[in-house]
Amino acid sequence: QVQLVESGGGLVQPGDSLRLSCAASGRTFRNYYMGWFRQAPGKEREFVAAISQTGINTFYTDSAKGRFTISRDNARKMVYLQMNSLKSEDTAVYYCAARIPTSSDYEAWGQGTLVTVSS
Repeated sequence: QVQLVESGGGLVQPGDSLRLSCAASGRTFRNYYMGWFRQAPGKEREFVAAISQTGINTFYTDSAKGRFTISRDNARKMVYLQMNSLKSEDTAVYYCAARIPTSSDYEAWGQGTLVTVSS
């Protein structure tokens, strides 16, 4: 199974950019679909973006389209979430997650990294 560790969160102002990173360990990283989720205070965790094993296919929630970009580097076992034009409503704990392609359930999760967008 893959282990995941997020980093890159912090306090930024509206309109700023931030890049989150997710470091994975395990020999089979390239076999996993990778996703980013977030959980805002008082709300349920929600899907943000996902990327296929080779990186060819990407998926975004509507609020992330045009502002966020998910990418991966299989050689480095890294997944990234580039977030631009951040809004206060993007404030949340962001989680990296992994699933095998044949399953709809994400089986591995990181501990999360907090992103706060505030002026």
